[in-house]
Amino acid sequence: ANAIAFGATGIGLTRTEHMFFEGDRIDAMREMILADTLEAREAALAKLLPYQRDDFFGIFKALKGFPATIRFLDPPLHEFLPHTEEQQKELSKKLGIPLEKIKNRVHELHEFNPMLGFRGCRLGIKYPEITRMQARAVFEAAALAMKKGIKCKPEIMIPLVGFKKELDLQVAIVHETAKAVQAEKKVKLSYKVGTMIEVPRGALTADEIAETAEFFSFGTNDLTQTTLGMSRDDSGSFLPPYQEAEIVKKNPFATIDQSGVGQLVQIAIEKGRKTRPDIKLGICGEHGGDPDSVKFCHRVGLDYVSCSPFRVPIARLAAAQAAIEEKRAAVKSAKPAKKKKK
Repeated sequence: ANAIAFGATGIGLTRTEHMFFEGDRIDAMREMILADTLEAREAALAKLLPYQRDDFFGIFKALKGFPATIRFLDPPLHEFLPHTEEQQKELSKKLGIPLEKIKNRVHELHEFNPMLGFRGCRLGIKYPEITRMQARAVFEAAALAMKKGIKCKPEIMIPLVGFKKELDLQVAIVHETAKAVQAEKKVKLSYKVGTMIEVPRGALTADEIAETAEFFSFGTNDLTQTTLGMSRDDSGSFLPPYQEAEIVKKNPFATIDQSGVGQLVQIAIEKGRKTRPDIKLGICGEHGGDPDSVKFCHRVGLDYVSCSPFRVPIARLAAAQAAIEEKRAAVKSAKPAKKKKK
């Protein structure tokens, strides 16, 4: 609602994992992570489904027909579990699960580099039931919105894709779920399925990925981390001296590194459009609210940028400036050269 009030024309990134951290939701999520069997996982996911469905319906209602790009579960599962013994004891008592089992699961999920670990589409590939639940929540919310006369345009985004087959497997579940919900609710749903381009391999094989993806959204936060080999969370210790030494002119996590990361974005745009000329292209990193980055996105031909609601006015201003600069340049190049006087 805030974004629409500031002039946004849709949502470029709905982080669905943020829906799981409140009240009873986190308990059901933890129950799912601690489950030993498919049946137990599905039982826990069934508790999460109504929460997600209600949230998506609220989003569709607030958007009034504008599109919503919904990213499926992205972070590593360990982020949802308690890590102190006191919190683990509390959870053990609440869910009736032995303390030792919780400790063992936390230990199993520990990763040396979670950003490059078991997250994104990798979760959905190992646990397809998570993707199935999220897809059902989106489509049931869309069906409810339609029955209430609310137009909605869900665009489901599969995160961290580097291989076409990863996307194929996830998209098959989404289409299968859409078909089931349409039959159950007797509605015809309009939706897109695409991916977030956030690892270099995804950008370099964009022509293959575009055979399945109807849109790309460039996740430039992680694309910057994976391209530069720099952790955004840990770069504060060396980026200031890098800027002083002019190794980098600006913080690459605030303004797109146009010659490096930007080159991968351009490769993906070119390859994606070659396979699918009408592919929808956008950006959903922190860079979406940075004026220099917005102008770069305009130059390379992205359809939209997304940013936090309160940065929308800045992004709109930068987009307008980019359009004016482009028009001025076109007019200047179209002027005939003045004839020299004899």
